Amino acid sequence: MAINLSNFLISKKDRSKMADFQDLDHIDGLSISVTSANLYNTNRDDLVLFYFRDGAEYASVYTQSKVISENIKWNLSIKGKKIKALIVNARNANCLTGTKGYNSLKEISEETARLLTLKQKSDEDNPVKITSKDIIFGCTGTIGEPFPLTKIKSSIKDLVEKIKYTQNKYLWIKSAMSILTTDLKPKLAMEECKIGNTKIKIYGIAKGSGMIFPNMATTLAYIFTDANLSSGVLQKILKKNINNTFNAISCDGDTSTNDMITIFSTGKSKNKYIKNINDPKLKEFDRGVNSVLLNLAKRVVSDGEGASKFIQIDVLKCKNEEDAKKIAFSIANSPLVKTAIAGEDPNWGRIMMAAGKKEVEFNINSVNLMFGDYKVFEKGQVSKNYSEQDLKEYMKNETIKIILEINSGKKHFTCYTMDFTKKYIEINSDYRS
Repeated sequence: MAINLSNFLISKKDRSKMADFQDLDHIDGLSISVTSANLYNTNRDDLVLFYFRDGAEYASVYTQSKVISENIKWNLSIKGKKIKALIVNARNANCLTGTKGYNSLKEISEETARLLTLKQKSDEDNPVKITSKDIIFGCTGTIGEPFPLTKIKSSIKDLVEKIKYTQNKYLWIKSAMSILTTDLKPKLAMEECKIGNTKIKIYGIAKGSGMIFPNMATTLAYIFTDANLSSGVLQKILKKNINNTFNAISCDGDTSTNDMITIFSTGKSKNKYIKNINDPKLKEFDRGVNSVLLNLAKRVVSDGEGASKFIQIDVLKCKNEEDAKKIAFSIANSPLVKTAIAGEDPNWGRIMMAAGKKEVEFNINSVNLMFGDYKVFEKGQVSKNYSEQDLKEYMKNETIKIILEINSGKKHFTCYTMDFTKKYIEINSDYRS
């Protein structure tokens, strides 16, 4: 498919850099098609179709919010283990749109199924009939606005007509850009590994910049692999690797209504079929999935709304992981901590305040606090070698690492966040304008 570079670059995301990304190329069994449905009243790409001509095994995790979007309700109603297509739109969350929003997805899926069935008849030796229940959806954007059924439905024909059966780096970037909202950069990652002796590709894209706080899943992320794996194995691998990746990030402490992370496998690598997640031949693949998820999760945080700093928080030597996680996110979600870091203020007392406000018992006389290699607080008092001037210099870095040793056990948790700047207020005060 020819890339329209002028359309590719038209976006408010004027700080996006194509050179930052790995060379994602082709995954057998997958096709990508991108178009503009004019959802932003410009011709920026805002609608993407991922088409699996022979179907794909898949597994998802979704938001645990009590308020969920209509597309998640639709996806949860799909009972098959294989699907034929994923459609993702930007600009509109299709949340709090009621029956009308849900039925819009039904209409779009029926139109997509009809056109893809014709595509099957045209391109396949053994064509199959595609149904509306072979299609799932991702939606992102403003909550509570009427879903743009007419614009999206009328764009499906263009999406299907653009389908080609190979991908390249530019098409992957184009697809990642099409799902952005307040993001400034597309988010892509890749790994290659082996299952047994078979080479496997794992590619991923994500979007997320605001309303980011983990609860089973955060933001939108889609992972694609040519591995030959069952949906059951995919589900277990995905759940296992969410905890220290997308469930370890926070931009603003708010959990979205549309959170969705899905992994798809086309099976085209022809590796020996594996049914058990404990099979040693899956170790490399398991690490590869974790690497892609963590890469994408970090990209979400580093592109947080108005962010100027990427912050890693390591809470070490806790009684249990849950305690470490509570303390880490108490620090990560503290507006006072985030604004101090934005202002490059070495106000380390705010870290201790945030650590202490959660219902986690610890002895302050055992606690150590470090910023990078700088020891600030040690066993109940300011470190003897602490220099505020040195810490001021450290705070000028774009990446800030906070290490808090509780010294009550052997468990730990690492989370990732960003600072709060004046730009954060600007972005969210005129989000819909």
